[in-house]
Amino acid sequence: MKITDSIKNITSLPVGNTTTNSAKGNEQAAAVSTANSNTGAKVTLSPLSSQLQALQVQIAGTSAFDTKKVESIKTAIANGQFQVDSSKIANELITSVRDLLQSRNG
Repeated sequence: MKITDSIKNITSLPVGNTTTNSAKGNEQAAAVSTANSNTGAKVTLSPLSSQLQALQVQIAGTSAFDTKKVESIKTAIANGQFQVDSSKIANELITSVRDLLQSRNG
């Protein structure tokens, strides 16, 4: 099992106006709309802000782990059928540490 940073693996995010379903996002949108209608002020979000909003929506829709896989592993452990390949785990840990060290030094 290789540990990866899933956020770094996202190659493209939409740039521009995005919407969120969260209550906080809706409150912010309402506050901006109110400010615009009361003062005539114009609010423009940076492309980075739009990307961050899109990323937030994307991450909110994903699970941190696979529930079905966790349940199958729990069942295998309970039944005494789960086997650990310690050499494979050790090799993957070494590979992950090398990758982390290279990213820090690179």
